[in-house]
Amino acid sequence: MKTKNTDLSKELKKYFGFSTFKGKQKEIIQTLLDGDDVFVLMPTGGGKSLCYQLPALISEGTAIVVSPLIALMKNQVDAVNGLSSGEGVAHVLNSSLNKSQINQVFSDIRSGKTKLLYVAPESLIKEEYLDFLKEVKISFVAIDEAHCISEWGHDFRPEYRNLKLIIDKIAKVPVIALTATATPKVQDDIQKTLGMSNALVFKESFNRPNLFYEVRPKINVDKEIVRFINKNKGKSGIIYCLSRRKVEEFAQLLQVNGINALPYHAGLDQKTRVTNQDKFLMEEADVIVATIAFGMGIDKPDVRFVIHYDFPKSLESYYQETGRSGRDGGEGYCLAFYDPKDIEKLEKFLAQKPVSEREIGLQLLNEVVGYAETSMSRRQYILYYFGEQFDPVNGAGGKMCDNSINPPKLKDATKDLKFILEMVKTLGQKFRTKDLINVIVGKESSVTKSYKLETTEFFGKGKNESENYWKSIIRQATVQNFLQKDIETYGVLKISEKGQQVIDKKYNESFLIAEDREYNLEQIKSNSDKEEVQAAGGLDQNLFNQLKELRKKVAKKHGIPPYTVFMDPSLEDMTVQYPITIEEMGKIYGVGDGKAKKFGKDFVDFIKQYVEENEIERTQDMVLKQVANKSSHKVFIIQNTDKKIDLEDIAKAKHLSMEELLKEMEAIVYQGTKLNINYYIDDNFDEDIVEEFMEFMKQSESDSMKVLTSEFGDDLSDEELRMLRIKFISDVAN
Repeated sequence: MKTKNTDLSKELKKYFGFSTFKGKQKEIIQTLLDGDDVFVLMPTGGGKSLCYQLPALISEGTAIVVSPLIALMKNQVDAVNGLSSGEGVAHVLNSSLNKSQINQVFSDIRSGKTKLLYVAPESLIKEEYLDFLKEVKISFVAIDEAHCISEWGHDFRPEYRNLKLIIDKIAKVPVIALTATATPKVQDDIQKTLGMSNALVFKESFNRPNLFYEVRPKINVDKEIVRFINKNKGKSGIIYCLSRRKVEEFAQLLQVNGINALPYHAGLDQKTRVTNQDKFLMEEADVIVATIAFGMGIDKPDVRFVIHYDFPKSLESYYQETGRSGRDGGEGYCLAFYDPKDIEKLEKFLAQKPVSEREIGLQLLNEVVGYAETSMSRRQYILYYFGEQFDPVNGAGGKMCDNSINPPKLKDATKDLKFILEMVKTLGQKFRTKDLINVIVGKESSVTKSYKLETTEFFGKGKNESENYWKSIIRQATVQNFLQKDIETYGVLKISEKGQQVIDKKYNESFLIAEDREYNLEQIKSNSDKEEVQAAGGLDQNLFNQLKELRKKVAKKHGIPPYTVFMDPSLEDMTVQYPITIEEMGKIYGVGDGKAKKFGKDFVDFIKQYVEENEIERTQDMVLKQVANKSSHKVFIIQNTDKKIDLEDIAKAKHLSMEELLKEMEAIVYQGTKLNINYYIDDNFDEDIVEEFMEFMKQSESDSMKVLTSEFGDDLSDEELRMLRIKFISDVAN
């Protein structure tokens, strides 16, 4: 590729209408035009695509652009063709084309009209394409989203590993590899795999000073998100969920709450995907609820917020997904909801993968947990991960995260760390977190009994602290590499080299942990208006206590335990929503129309009076409307239990796990509908234990699993306890 004595600024103005280059764009383009390999690390919104589009437009021949997503190619081809008067300056070559379209592409390349050819790596392997590309003049090869090459990258694609061989077959031309996210390890892997060890590396700062980062505990998440969007009415946003099912459910929930939202995931047909994406780009929809299939290269500069309903599997994914907000330099709010249980689910999923994949996956997950639980500036944590130093006091955007605005309290837990490490070592490094916590708080279980752990010195030694506290210590000890989770035997904790130093008294630093923020939403300040967000939407403790008294009276009148009237979370929701009609009561969490009609009158009358006496302004817009009959399987479950079909078969028929089926059944009975599962209980449970359970429930003040497990945990599994509880609520309350 010959160097052109070209005035690049003039060409930039001619094709793109800009007067000046951004950052290092000019040097990158000149290096490529001089015939050298180039490696570009540039954050989303930094202007990566211009680095290969401009040199392609002004060079002789056609540049091949390898790109992973068809949607991304389409966007870019449209954009490039829009820069010039004639069509065909840019083309796509992928599986979506028919024979005559392919011939048109070939003809435009031969005639010299086409300057950019976008291809998927899979297409490059095809013999007919390879043979054709060998015959024509290629200016250079650009590999976009180059992190896909590395198995340490968050979008690893095996077909990317062979690119070097394919490029060598086509032509000896310079290569430019570009990515918006790459840790030093990924960067090294990309260069080795592409044989680009001599490439000139251009690295822009990964800092996006206009983005605000916040992590909240995953409590009342649906309501928190609806509230957040309502506060940011009319702004564009993306919400990421890990499963397709959650994407569709949540998009529907937003729609019934008056939010203009659409779903996007790989399981939707091509037409729907394209339509939904275009509606978002054309501002006909405010919010897209999506899996990670959405957004790679989506060029919408004014996305104002990115919300993670589920925490992503790696910090690179998180960085790239949050990077889709505020690309125009304006406001960008990045809010993620974190629940350690979600991480446990991802670990279980990893346990089924091959060993090498598991190792990488666990390490990436550990870094994600570190970010979620860190007490340092979140921006500093992210930049450090990408090998960049950052000064949280004077650096650009230093105050733009929840930890910087409102630093979490730190606690010196060195003594408790030593206690945990000594216990893990003494007990032979063969137990999981759950078992160790049972030992610490003195809770008997099948594992503690079979290993006679009740007889050890550690049993019950930490019962003065909560289980959550010890979980937090173990999680943070793992994040800080004092403990390691064993890959082979999923979840078993082992002592690391660093942990051994603590035991040997060769490690002198303090072990500081951020105090768990669980249920402490009021400590997190909202950046947009700096107002404090109250826990669970502003629980009215005074009303809550009075409603509990009222519940006792109503329960007494009906001769049933109080919790069978309304659950505690339902009472809590009443203190937030202040329902004053039976219809409004039906929208309260866990109530439903049946229960509202049966028990609601006393409650709505009481709340109405309370609201008047205390001059409370009801924010009715905050009543979270559920999708009509949220349990989409409700009718199916009722009909099939009436027919006495085995519960396992009901679950299979609807592709549900037993856990999911029980959740659906609980929703049905807690909302006041009867469900007959006596046939299943009779076949699968001992008569005496069922009777004992029913008697206990009649006397008990609570139906919480904690209470039930401590009473029946030795004889019944969680699943069995939930089934019996469903039977009891159905028989007694409904």
